[in-house]
Amino acid sequence: MKGGEDSVETTSKMERAAALIKGMADLPTIPAVATKVLSLLDQPDVDVDQVAELILSDQVMAARVLKMVNSPLYRPSHEITSLKGALVYLGLRHIREFILTCSFISGFEGRDGVLGIKPFWEHSFGVGIVAKIIAEKVGYHDAEKAYIGGIIHDIGEVFLSYYLKDEFQAIVDSIKDKPLKLVDAEEAALGTTHSEIGLCIAREWHFPEDYCEVIACHHNPQEAKNAPRLTAIVNLADLFCTVRELDYGGKDWASFSLADEPAWEMVQGAGAKLANFDVERFCYELDDRVEEIQELVRNIFKDR
Repeated sequence: MKGGEDSVETTSKMERAAALIKGMADLPTIPAVATKVLSLLDQPDVDVDQVAELILSDQVMAARVLKMVNSPLYRPSHEITSLKGALVYLGLRHIREFILTCSFISGFEGRDGVLGIKPFWEHSFGVGIVAKIIAEKVGYHDAEKAYIGGIIHDIGEVFLSYYLKDEFQAIVDSIKDKPLKLVDAEEAALGTTHSEIGLCIAREWHFPEDYCEVIACHHNPQEAKNAPRLTAIVNLADLFCTVRELDYGGKDWASFSLADEPAWEMVQGAGAKLANFDVERFCYELDDRVEEIQELVRNIFKDR
């Protein structure tokens, strides 16, 4: 019976999320240039010059790619000043993650929300980068996919922050300095959460199904059906960032034991390289990346 109850509850939350999304006339869309670039990257004989020409038709996107590639995170040996140079440095495989990231930023830019723009993006980039590191550590076959999943996992929070400001502010205020999870407070107040809302937006934007599942299940990876290991990786990255100064200002009370998390067992699939995994050392490695992530966000939003 429990499974049936969970199914009904999930359906109810999805219906509520869909109703909220439907009521917003000015929901952002992915820039047309980004859609064309992503389509071009799917072609087998894609040429860097073609990609560069397309991106240059959107000067904001081109400038953002240059800012990101010159950040400490990507560590170029010298400043890269041309878009083509940036694309060659990144390689075609990484261009996709840059374009999706820039599209996500552009879609919600210029709005005044409950969550500060820099804390939000520090968390999003943090989860993306930590997910990529975890993916590499455990031998997951596509670390870039883990990075993108981490970047976009909280897209529903952006919607709540910008489009339901009063309601979301009340939710944020209600858990301030309390050992309560934001996702639980959302469900209590709205009858749905950022996970279901994010899934609705991802489907509107025609995100691949694996990313939709990450967005929907990043708090409950055991519910993932199509990409459970990817979802578990993003879940762990989200937990790490919650206790590592990259969670919308931080939660002093938050803690977790890696070995006790369902996601930890889920990532230990075929190809996992965990025999000599040192959790404490790994946490120190992540701490070293916090400043780089914050610097990346400062570079991208230095005019804000």
